[in-house]
Amino acid sequence: MQVYKVGGAVRDRLLGLPVTDIDRVVVGATTEEMLAKGYRPVGADFPVFLHPKTGEEYALARTERKSGRGYGGFTFYASPEVTLEEDLIRRDLTINAMAEDDQLNLTDPYHGQRDLEARILRHVSPAFAEDPLRVLRVARFAARYAGLGFTVADETMDLMRQLSESGELQALTAERSWKEISRALMEDHPQVFIQVLRDCGALKDLLPEVDALFGVPQPETHHPEIDTGLHTLSVLEQSALHKQPLTVRWACLLHDLGKGLTPEDEWPRHIAHEHTGLKLIKAVNERFKVPKDCQELALLVGQYHTHGHRALELKASTLLELLQSFDIYRRPQRFEEFIAACEMDARGRKGLEQRSYPQADYLRGAAKAARAVAVQPLLEKGFKGPELGEALKRERLKALKAYKEAATA
Repeated sequence: MQVYKVGGAVRDRLLGLPVTDIDRVVVGATTEEMLAKGYRPVGADFPVFLHPKTGEEYALARTERKSGRGYGGFTFYASPEVTLEEDLIRRDLTINAMAEDDQLNLTDPYHGQRDLEARILRHVSPAFAEDPLRVLRVARFAARYAGLGFTVADETMDLMRQLSESGELQALTAERSWKEISRALMEDHPQVFIQVLRDCGALKDLLPEVDALFGVPQPETHHPEIDTGLHTLSVLEQSALHKQPLTVRWACLLHDLGKGLTPEDEWPRHIAHEHTGLKLIKAVNERFKVPKDCQELALLVGQYHTHGHRALELKASTLLELLQSFDIYRRPQRFEEFIAACEMDARGRKGLEQRSYPQADYLRGAAKAARAVAVQPLLEKGFKGPELGEALKRERLKALKAYKEAATA
């Protein structure tokens, strides 16, 4: 029985990066031997055990064989006869197919260290093309390591194209797809994830609404980058540079979907794209069973981001409607995330990345003014029920008019 660290723990140590998750594989052991040593079984599909003291995961070396469609269509075989090399060859990329023992002796049968040094993401074997989830995983690794200069090997990109064209991506569950997408969006270069998916043809299968934005022009006066797809990538890039949370990054990805529906004879203008895009945002949210907080912010940003950009020009009544739409009194954080998404949108324009965004502080001030209106004096005047709501609305409107006058004087 021999134990090895495998995958990301080895890869990141060799890259000089912090090692967070440690995966271990056990060669030469049976399930019975693991149980006898006090390990607790947790794997339903294949033998994975928890260490009796540390609780860390240990998996028996195994092989796998394609037996059906999609990510889950595999039959696993684990036995003491399965070698370390046989276990490693079933992995996705060469840089993830290395192992080391406790003395840091490296086992690298598929030249992962060489590819690390060359900054190449390369598949281990042709079996890569059997698992559609690997298309998303490679794109995610490209997003993670783009800052180190990593690119996808041409032959791996060819296999990803084959997978995209095969229809296998349609077999991915919403949960697995969202897990990869959400993790990729939180990488340092999430725009690379989208670009790689587009380069291999997967984007039009997974996110056709985003793919449709490429080649759609916008007015150059507002968008020097012109292309809506490129703008979306830039907005995503800004969201990562500014360390935005997943809710904001997801909203940034979807905020302009309506522009993909604009008839060509109306280009480069996109009248009412905020409203036409809502059905697309809703469809994407439902397709991937997106968490509720991400869904809500994406829809609100899609509908109101141009209000954010025009904040200083909005009438006090329109400003109040905007604040009410976000329920700023009970959900202040959601409005803050809306402001962040608007700022990322404004910065995601070629040559304007460093331009200030005074709308952000103006909107925060407006929210503060509206929240400052006290309910108690109205109660003391005898207002109650719907009348109280109307009176509160009048007082907030009055406060916003005063705020607007002072702020724009």
